[in-house]
Amino acid sequence: MKIVAADVIVSSPDRNFVTLKITTEDGITGLGDGTLNGRELSVASYLRDHVVPLLIGRDAHNIEDAWQFLYRSAYWRRGPVTMAAIAAVDVALWDIKAKAAGMPLYQLLGGASRTGIMAYGHASGRDLPELFDSIRAHLEQGYRSIRVQTSVPGINAVYGVAAQPAGDGKRYDYEPAQRIPLPAEEDWDTRAYLRHLPGVFEAVRAEFGPELPLLHDGHHRMTPIQAAKLGKALEPYDLFWLEDCTPAENQEALRLVRHHTTTPLAIGEIFNTVWDYQTLIREQLIDYVRSAVTHTGGITAMRKLLDFAAQYQIKSGIHGPTDISPVGMAAALHLDLAIHNFGIQEYMRHGPLTNEVFRQSFTFVDGYLHPGEQPGIGVELDEEAAARFPYQPAYLPFNRLKDGTVHDW
Repeated sequence: MKIVAADVIVSSPDRNFVTLKITTEDGITGLGDGTLNGRELSVASYLRDHVVPLLIGRDAHNIEDAWQFLYRSAYWRRGPVTMAAIAAVDVALWDIKAKAAGMPLYQLLGGASRTGIMAYGHASGRDLPELFDSIRAHLEQGYRSIRVQTSVPGINAVYGVAAQPAGDGKRYDYEPAQRIPLPAEEDWDTRAYLRHLPGVFEAVRAEFGPELPLLHDGHHRMTPIQAAKLGKALEPYDLFWLEDCTPAENQEALRLVRHHTTTPLAIGEIFNTVWDYQTLIREQLIDYVRSAVTHTGGITAMRKLLDFAAQYQIKSGIHGPTDISPVGMAAALHLDLAIHNFGIQEYMRHGPLTNEVFRQSFTFVDGYLHPGEQPGIGVELDEEAAARFPYQPAYLPFNRLKDGTVHDW
């Protein structure tokens, strides 16, 4: 089943997406997601200029061989651009293989290990009443697990709070990449954050009770000792997880955090290979793997990573905000359904323009996602609709401390 064409499609319905469409000689097409938030054109160029010429004439069935070839033949391995490009090819080839087999992808991955995929939503507010309203709205939408993000007194803009104004004058609305000429500058004060957050979770627990699973994203902003302090302070409120409490490129830093708190830890949305996790998994310093299929080399690589994690009773928590296209989300759902060590799936609803460009078969009912029974990954691209939304430059914000020092965002 030879590949005869591979097209890179960049579109910007509600935000920028990079999609790879591979076509075989018998007319079967497959889609892959190569979106890298704020750096989309780098992946598009990598695919169009360097990868596509290598795909023509290859056998679309040989997915493992294609993965190893693209990873090893470039010599310069790893990195988010390379791994997003490989992921786009990998998912497109899995889509083709499942379509050729006439079954949904999860069946080729071993079949379903569960009937549905528990998802969590993103509630946020500038104060407690607004936060409570957001939590109630998400519960009404069917979410059974809730991530809680809140403004902090004295800080103008905090990641994940939808109602605060963004640099382009629009609501944040879960998409922090703003269509402005230069990245927006935000401010940060870790001590103010550490003082404020435990009281927020105390209030949320008092209002919504002990049963509701609650999550929180620290977004890499704490030192290891600060992260340990927060994890310990949040223990009375029984979090499902504390995410990205400290930059984890220094994997050994998580030893200090782990030694001081029993709050479960989730790490890895900015990681892109298994090498980023070796110490974290082997020493059981985390509880959930947060990588995205889109940024970690696709289904082939993520399956191996999660099998490695399973040996240490570590579960999945695959990254799934709106900077993952419906193609990347669908790929994650097929993997979620098949693996044994599934934990939870992040799920943010895409906007109406995105849903017009990407026709999807996956569903969200009573808090559970399902990829559907359509052969392949279950997403089709409307190329005419995509063409109506050309790429628009957009940047993620960045942080400065009160003294002007650039800080982790």
